[in-house]
Amino acid sequence: MPLTPTEPLIHSATQSPAQRPRLRFDRNELAGAFGDLGTDLPLLIGVIAASGLDSAGVLIMFGLMQLFSGLWYGMPMPVQPLKAFAALVIAQKIPGRIIFGGGLAVGVGMLLLSVTGLIDGLARLVPKPVIRGIQFGLALQLSTLALKQYVPADGLSGYALAAAAFLITVVLLGNRRWPAALVVVSLGVLYGLVFKLDFASAQQALGLRLPGWHVPQLADILTGAVLLALPQIPLSLGNSVLATRQVVQDYFPERPITVRKISFTYALMNLVNPFLGGFPVCHGSGGMVGHYTFGGRTGGSVVIYGGLFLVLGLFFSQGFQQLVQVFPLPILGVLLFFEALSLAALLRDISTERTHLLLALLTGILCAGLPYGYLVGLTVGTALYYAMRQGWVGLGK
Repeated sequence: MPLTPTEPLIHSATQSPAQRPRLRFDRNELAGAFGDLGTDLPLLIGVIAASGLDSAGVLIMFGLMQLFSGLWYGMPMPVQPLKAFAALVIAQKIPGRIIFGGGLAVGVGMLLLSVTGLIDGLARLVPKPVIRGIQFGLALQLSTLALKQYVPADGLSGYALAAAAFLITVVLLGNRRWPAALVVVSLGVLYGLVFKLDFASAQQALGLRLPGWHVPQLADILTGAVLLALPQIPLSLGNSVLATRQVVQDYFPERPITVRKISFTYALMNLVNPFLGGFPVCHGSGGMVGHYTFGGRTGGSVVIYGGLFLVLGLFFSQGFQQLVQVFPLPILGVLLFFEALSLAALLRDISTERTHLLLALLTGILCAGLPYGYLVGLTVGTALYYAMRQGWVGLGK
């Protein structure tokens, strides 16, 4: 099928299954592969630096999980580091043995939710406006991170670079002939090569490495469950499972995927990762929106993305932290900002219903602004929805 030069940011829901192959490898899938880089890369750098985890195991397993997800789903369903989990590791410098134990605990917990069908009951309970609110909360967090930390990172030259990348993205977003992400990432690579690359450090980083074998001990599993898994589960239920299923319905209505399937692959990845030194991972609505926004329409974009991390892990992991500093954060900030805009734009399908829109906005603000915000937003938003249906509460009247 010939590609048209441009297409809308949000794909038409009427596109037939025949027009959407499970795997495709072209410049648009390559561009889509960079759609989630601004979220993942800083988290992986942060947890490696804080915990002392072997970067080879973290990067190789992260890449393999991307390949698994792309091939399993045949759509841009990427894998992300567990965000609440990563934040706690970075803040408290939690050692690797507890990280692996906590990852295994998360995997077991999600597996139980999946095989017992409890996840289906939760999916029926949580209404669509609350899911849209969770996505909006994530959009607020991503845009704040992009504008407050990434864009200013390189000073005046970084602002100029971000402005150029922003204009390029505005002009080319949705262009199938000249994908915006490819042009923006190429600009970032050129900037890094000219102004940041240390050839001596790059040569020292080169060398083949493989992940090691780890067996989490019971004490570490229990400690990781309390310290890391429990704070992560509410975010995972809201964003990684429920909101991701909603994005699949939005972008791929002809290929329905159940929350049980999403939670099962989430669990499966975390039952494997700890034994080979991988950091715990999840699916995520923001990641899928990021891949889709910049051109990914099949599992090809996720496979390409995984291949990038496999190469980094196998051949450049011993100097990974120094090497990735070459790529400018302002470019990641621009990519992240457009991912956030696309997430926020998903509110449009409830915008005509005033009470639903206000409920979604309130849920998003709670998610983005409070400690354990996703648990609070999920609980309060759902309770308000049913209270409004019973006439106990009037919102926006």
